[in-house]
Amino acid sequence: MRHSIAVIPGDGIGKEVVGEAQRVLERAGELWGFGFDWTSFDWSCEYYTRTGRMMPEDGIERLREHDAIFLGAVGYPGVPDHVSLWGLLIPIRRSFEQYINLRPIRLFEGIESPLAGVGPEDIDFTVVRENNEGEYSEIGGRLYRGLPQEVCVQESVFTRRSVERTIRFAFGLARESRGKLASATKSNGIIHTMPFWDEIFREVSGDYEGVETSEHHIDALSAAFVLKPGSFDVVVASNLFGDILSDLGAAVAGSIGIAPSANLNPEREHPSMFEPVHGSAPDIAGQGIANPVGQIWSGAMMLEHLGYEEAAAGVLSAVETVLARSDGRTPDLKGTASTTQVTDAVIDALQKTGEPARS
Repeated sequence: MRHSIAVIPGDGIGKEVVGEAQRVLERAGELWGFGFDWTSFDWSCEYYTRTGRMMPEDGIERLREHDAIFLGAVGYPGVPDHVSLWGLLIPIRRSFEQYINLRPIRLFEGIESPLAGVGPEDIDFTVVRENNEGEYSEIGGRLYRGLPQEVCVQESVFTRRSVERTIRFAFGLARESRGKLASATKSNGIIHTMPFWDEIFREVSGDYEGVETSEHHIDALSAAFVLKPGSFDVVVASNLFGDILSDLGAAVAGSIGIAPSANLNPEREHPSMFEPVHGSAPDIAGQGIANPVGQIWSGAMMLEHLGYEEAAAGVLSAVETVLARSDGRTPDLKGTASTTQVTDAVIDALQKTGEPARS
């Protein structure tokens, strides 16, 4: 079977790691018996400087016909971050109801965490982030711009529908994992939206007997990510809090360069989008030293979403094998390997992993 994939390499190192990850996915397809039809779009900050838009007016409709979207990284000096984000990523996430942002956090064998005395058995959890509303709202504005009495208002939007479906997704994930779900809010300081989230969390928990739940204020939970990361299995949070927590999780796992994410429409009514957590890193773009693992792991998540769980596990196993070796790491992981060398090593390890699939 073949799958139609929209590819948006984006900016900076996105243009480097996307192609490398495609090589891995192509090899996985050869080993497990499926294929891809890639359609590449040059939508990026460079595109914006030429056209005044991050993507064309019919961009969403052009993406709609694909089975999934494979995104690199967006952002470049000279184009404000809010322009690049609100011109491309957020319209895609909302138009296709990609209301779950899924970010697994793992410390791989051979990778050194900045936390003392922790190993791979101590860092293995998933952050589930509500991805369509919450604090990332367009409601608000500024009055009296540039004057001493200038006023700026930004509204958060939490609907029962989105909060409940996100929490239910997280409960389902916890039930399939180690049976523990932590919820992050700040209900002692944010008086309406956060108690609302807490109430729905408690209501929904009654439908998931056997899942151990805990509720945390975001500040205390952030400290716990550092002090006792091994206590977590699945963590669910609002758009802003989930964004911050998952970046912190990637940092304690050794490098944001290895962290993947999936923007999911769980009902599969629209295409889902897969992207690494890292940014475009213009400071190292073009040097051939970008870490491709975040993009490759995002590709593995795409394989799983498309129904190829064995192939997805094979890709992740290959990544584990390579990272366990000192010669399989890029400079962000204190190694000396290039982007291409890491990818070549992953493909070689994948070949060994996937050989039984061909027999």
